[in-house]
Amino acid sequence: MYAPAHSVSRSWRRSVAALGALLAVLLAAGCVTKSDDEPVWRSGGAATGSAVPAEGDQPAQPADGSAKSISLAATGDVIMGNAPSRLPANDGEGFFDDVKAALKGDLVMGNLEEPLTEDTGTGKCGPKPQNCYQFRAPPGYAAHLKDAGFQLLNQANNHGYDYGPKGYENTQQALEEHGLKHTGAPDQITVVEVKGVKVAVAGFSSYVWSNSLVDIESAKRVVAKAATMGDLVVVQVHMGAEGADRSRVRPGTELFFGENRGDPVKFSHAVIDAGADLVVGHGPHVLRGMEFYKGRLIAYSLGNFAGGGKSLNSSGRLGWGGVLKVTLNADGGFVGGTFTSTQMNGVGRPSIDRQQRGLGLVREVSRSDFAGSGAKLDGTGRISAPAGAGG
Repeated sequence: MYAPAHSVSRSWRRSVAALGALLAVLLAAGCVTKSDDEPVWRSGGAATGSAVPAEGDQPAQPADGSAKSISLAATGDVIMGNAPSRLPANDGEGFFDDVKAALKGDLVMGNLEEPLTEDTGTGKCGPKPQNCYQFRAPPGYAAHLKDAGFQLLNQANNHGYDYGPKGYENTQQALEEHGLKHTGAPDQITVVEVKGVKVAVAGFSSYVWSNSLVDIESAKRVVAKAATMGDLVVVQVHMGAEGADRSRVRPGTELFFGENRGDPVKFSHAVIDAGADLVVGHGPHVLRGMEFYKGRLIAYSLGNFAGGGKSLNSSGRLGWGGVLKVTLNADGGFVGGTFTSTQMNGVGRPSIDRQQRGLGLVREVSRSDFAGSGAKLDGTGRISAPAGAGG
């Protein structure tokens, strides 16, 4: 458990964010390959009992109500299948049953890496796709997301427009019909109130149908505006190059087949400076490390969570993902967190990984990539900040 000794007060952060947003308005007025030698990562702790942290592992609410806190849960990439011919058994019923116990929180989020739509006739790959990947699942599959425990889905990723603007809109409609929130469109800030705390969520990617990951000044303006709308600000971001060898985070811009996939460190630090309290990354199709910056947690990639219909490569570390659960005070202060390792089977269905290989990888790269600021994860997946990592 960690409470930053020098965390910046939320009121001050929101004032700065509001000023930044006002100034911005005034100024504006003038799929992947497999590595041949995959190491087998272990958690470093005995994997005894359940691999899913118990509810008691999360800090309890204060009895006097003096410091309200909420739990936020998140996953990486979610694909349930690829219509019309590569859909899961039983039309997706029970697809998430093996991981439902981990998908618990006051707000549960996922990165939806496919449209939920019928064929719009505007698939990005055309009738004869070659070295091109497009996905879609039937609109009714939104019910499976609801049943799994998801409450908000991010559309800011490279597959959001696989079936054009109509497919994107159909996805939003399908989610809304099942009581699910969505985020990721340009200038879209989704506010969800849980336990009296307003959480503002915005999604970013390097594509025009989302808030820009590449234009950092624009991203900061979106986050500054979000900070005026919510008590907490969560950034969902699809960033970084793809592949089994992409678990390391290095300074600088990452390219993938000529595409600018952003500078993950620069972007993440900038949005926290602008008012974000949690950054949830995905995109490389592998897990990456976590660090604390100014007392706020950055998960650089939560990897592949589900790839139904063999939509995602599940070999080696490409098959590892996880559920991140973070408890924050209403002022954004980090209270505690856990990481639960998951894995995809041969047809892309997610389950709990009791070998905790993903946890072992996240622990290792957090230490090696972020000297002094890397998140500390114990053998059970409990997350804490390193000494001196307060805001």
